[in-house]
Amino acid sequence: MAEMTEAEADALDELWTKTTPKVSGDGTSGFFMKHKGNLVVLDDLSAAWLRARSDALHKTPTELIGEMVREKIAALG
Repeated sequence: MAEMTEAEADALDELWTKTTPKVSGDGTSGFFMKHKGNLVVLDDLSAAWLRARSDALHKTPTELIGEMVREKIAALG
């Protein structure tokens, strides 16, 4: 990757200072805002197992979690 000269860095800083990009206007349209109630944080062991299992089975972690939840629900009924 090429490095910027001091003049280029100053010009870029000036550009971003004067033309700050806008973020989503309503504060609710991004992925994390739409799914904030559905996000789950896993401990390191669970996340590592899930990644390894999803790689081995060629499925996404979401697919695996969905399957596990449906199995648990079926066992209740």
